[in-house]
Amino acid sequence: MKQKLVPALCPVCGHGVAAPFFDGGEQTLATLGWPASAEAAQAMPKHPQDFVQCPKCSHVWNRSFTYDAIPYQNNPNRMFNKGGIWKGHLATTRDLVLKQLPDAPTVVDIGCGEGHFVRGLAEAREGAGRFVGFDPNATPETGRGVEFHAAYFEPLQHMADFAPDAVAIRHVLEHLTHPASLLEQLAWGAAALGKPCWLFAEVPCIDRVFETGRLADFFYEHTSHFTTESFRTLMARAGEVVELAHGYDGEVVFALVKLGVPAAMQQRARAAAEFARAADASRAQIRQQLDELAAQGKRVAIWGGTGKAAAFIHQFGADAKRFPLVVDSDPDKAGTFVPGTGQEIVFRDALKTAPADVVIIPTQWRAKDIVAEMAREGIMAAQVLIEQGGRLVDFHRDAHPYR
Repeated sequence: MKQKLVPALCPVCGHGVAAPFFDGGEQTLATLGWPASAEAAQAMPKHPQDFVQCPKCSHVWNRSFTYDAIPYQNNPNRMFNKGGIWKGHLATTRDLVLKQLPDAPTVVDIGCGEGHFVRGLAEAREGAGRFVGFDPNATPETGRGVEFHAAYFEPLQHMADFAPDAVAIRHVLEHLTHPASLLEQLAWGAAALGKPCWLFAEVPCIDRVFETGRLADFFYEHTSHFTTESFRTLMARAGEVVELAHGYDGEVVFALVKLGVPAAMQQRARAAAEFARAADASRAQIRQQLDELAAQGKRVAIWGGTGKAAAFIHQFGADAKRFPLVVDSDPDKAGTFVPGTGQEIVFRDALKTAPADVVIIPTQWRAKDIVAEMAREGIMAAQVLIEQGGRLVDFHRDAHPYR
């Protein structure tokens, strides 16, 4: 049988090709609909179960999932927490987290539901520390004994606000369309804290699906289904995976991760911030230079009116009133207009009969060719300017790499 593949971006590793895995047809919500009558249950809208698998990391997800179909603000995502084996699993994982924490830690539980896990941590520390739960839905039990916020956790903001020693995300990632984005934002938020920060994450594990062929695991609210391999891949995007193990007879997989971002990536982010700062200064400087040219009454020609030349005109405010003259080497562009600002583009020969005082060449890498073209065609200008080092410089007199 010929292998069928579909275009789909893996939410764990970003691979762009997937294999059809399970087509469950259209089904209603299974756990978050909460119909109040048989009639309401039968009238519930249906949603596609279009599960595919990533051949690179083995992750399974519903590529037709729509997050807006889930009424998280109306109904909580309740989990069964009273079984003896499950309680033992909770105790084991709580101890795993507690071992990493200071005596009075700050712990944030994202998607805490009724708050069982974070409350257990608080009780184990006898209230010493700050224990915070985030969930868009509150229940009567949520917040009992812990600080509760009925909101979504915004990592880049809230990591700075709360400065946690640990973050827990239990049975949440399988509901998210972009779990990697959340974890990477947590890692960046932790990197700015200047202290160790741990992540404890847990999800259902579908390894047994491959052994048994069972299909009840697949319902609409769980858009993502993690194998051990895909979960490990996701955790590695958040930092150093210190421990990864299974619980509840292999039905869940959990990890303890030391959140962090590689030094090279942090340096690149700092370089980007510095470029943004320099870009703001450059825009201000070149706008000022253009203002001065206009105030001096100089006849200025901008050479090029589309693409990057148009971007130059936009970035630096070279409006049509003050800078009406735009020329181009391409006769086919003559008679068209600069996008956004509206100067009519004229053929370069217009400068033969009515020379410009100043020619600005936005495309620096073409400046040598354009200057040679000007000389060849007998086009004269007192000054040719290009953008370099955050300002306009004289092509003939100043230092730059384009001569």
